[in-house]
Amino acid sequence: MHIAPDLQLPSLPEVTLRALDACHQDESYRTISEIVSADTALVARILTLANSVLYGPVTRIRSVDQALLRLGTRRFHTLIMTAALRQLLFELGGDEWQQLRDFWRHSLTTALTARALATLTRYPDPDEAFMLGMVHNIGELIAIKTPTAEAKQHYFNHQSEIAAELVTSWGLGPLAADAMRYQQALPSELRDAGHLVKLISLATRLALSDAAGIAAAGTIFGLSEELTREINRRIGHEVSTMATSLGITLSDDYDGDSASRQLRQTVLRQAIASQAIGFATLSGSADDILAETVNSLTLITGLPALCFGHHDDSLVLLSGTIGDVPELTVTAQPGGSLLTEAFASKMPIALGDRAPTVLDRQLLSLLHTPSLLAIPVVTGNRCPGVFTLGTDNSNQEASRELAGLFTRQLASVLQERPDSGQSDPQPALDQEFARDRLRKQIHEVSNPLTIIRQYIYQLRNRLDDTDVQKELDIIREELDRAGNLLLQMSHADSEPDTSDGVDLNHELESLARILRDSLFGDGNQQLNVVLCKQPASVVAGLSAIRQVIINLVRNAAESLGDDGGKVEIRTSAPVWQNRRSWVELEITDTGGGIPDSVRETLFAPVNSTKGDGHSGLGLSIVKQLVDDMEGIIACRTAQEGTTFRILLPAASHKKNDTD
Repeated sequence: MHIAPDLQLPSLPEVTLRALDACHQDESYRTISEIVSADTALVARILTLANSVLYGPVTRIRSVDQALLRLGTRRFHTLIMTAALRQLLFELGGDEWQQLRDFWRHSLTTALTARALATLTRYPDPDEAFMLGMVHNIGELIAIKTPTAEAKQHYFNHQSEIAAELVTSWGLGPLAADAMRYQQALPSELRDAGHLVKLISLATRLALSDAAGIAAAGTIFGLSEELTREINRRIGHEVSTMATSLGITLSDDYDGDSASRQLRQTVLRQAIASQAIGFATLSGSADDILAETVNSLTLITGLPALCFGHHDDSLVLLSGTIGDVPELTVTAQPGGSLLTEAFASKMPIALGDRAPTVLDRQLLSLLHTPSLLAIPVVTGNRCPGVFTLGTDNSNQEASRELAGLFTRQLASVLQERPDSGQSDPQPALDQEFARDRLRKQIHEVSNPLTIIRQYIYQLRNRLDDTDVQKELDIIREELDRAGNLLLQMSHADSEPDTSDGVDLNHELESLARILRDSLFGDGNQQLNVVLCKQPASVVAGLSAIRQVIINLVRNAAESLGDDGGKVEIRTSAPVWQNRRSWVELEITDTGGGIPDSVRETLFAPVNSTKGDGHSGLGLSIVKQLVDDMEGIIACRTAQEGTTFRILLPAASHKKNDTD
């Protein structure tokens, strides 16, 4: 039975929803890549397009990242939207939803295991192993959407051949096809097989978490039972974390109908926004396009609207759906109004319960509504205009979402104009791809370090020799130091412009995964990150922010001891204190607290509670860095744990200007 390379396969609706949202929010290439890489149907679609004749005779793809880079941002966004539309055509029942969820968990577990094994056994391209792990059982996915029982059974019985045929059609090379073809070979037959074949075969067995897989690890790569079980445990935790982030339940029965309805509504809103953009005349200057599209915005939201364009240092009222539009020009500098705040922050702002300024009241009078919503049009680092919508405080979220979709599509139209002033995004994408490769390489080195660290800890507890235990403690400490160096290297490859402030929430999201891998490898230690929904930009240097976070989280993790516990990072913004606007960062642990003898000289370079081999220089550096950023640091400690609270100047009030 011949399989067409351009397959139409179902995805879990939660994954498609998250991918759509990431595209609409213009999230980073790295974030989008991580989402789509975790879904077999999306990976298959990407590989099909990236290896099509549209791109000519180019080098073969070795990873999903390379495929995305070849497609480019615009074409990839179109692919995700098309995949979402096709997803609505699949009619799955209760059992099929359950099969789809179980398929997703098994394919992702296999892919993550293949990448971990590739790193551990020094295979030169772990990302290739991950990609093949995602598609190794694609025949099962074809079977789920196949109506007849006979055809279903055929796909189940010939999964290896189907995967090999598709991998060949995608141009991934003969060795990749062999890895698919021989994935079910007996371990005893694989001792002298190719490296990639052994990786995929063992990964598929370990994903089942049974005794046969543990034994196969010893036969194929000579891995011990303890090390293999630790790999399984870590991969299981990573899959659970991914499922939680996407809203996919793993412990209970699964039914995707609710997420499918949400996906249908999202796709419908996107289609409505696209159609509304098409109603307008998209020619002329940026102001002409903005003024023309205000009618389309009112059409899809049902709300009266005004459109302001940006000229020099002013915002000029261009058009509206309120009848006669008066001549109105206001300063673009933030003055407390929704209009200027939305322009400065490049974020949607709702009036809500805040007291309206004079300009807010003027706009409310023009719109004849009790409330107001300001939606900026953002093209790269510029904001050519702002729409203000009159609302009645009911169903604001739906209106805000529709208006947001509309303005993002409008921004794309403005960016594609020859005189837009926007540079070609491809060089920036190339740079981001190179930086991401470095981060992933460091991440892959950190994984085996953490596994070895945990293995040494287990070995230490099984030995009675005190001298040997001390030697193992030294090895474990040096592994911690190596992990810390990798942690800093992973964020030393780029230093973006921070003249407009550093997004603290974004930086914490970026650091969280590496912090978990480097510092929280033990199963009884946990890192939670709770980020505020409001913008959290601070006036600070990026390297200083990173060093403060790394030092405090490392101290918190080490304070937990062998009994384990929890470390929580939390942000709040805006925080008003001492007539200034701040962003608050709290790092809390459930350790035993700081001893009385240390508290008085907490931020001085003195001995800490971690033993003779450590010093308290970390906290003294943290204090100096916070002082240099004109921030405030305080500590609260008790037997139940310790909290460090840091206030950093908010970027919206540079140098704490309270005018």
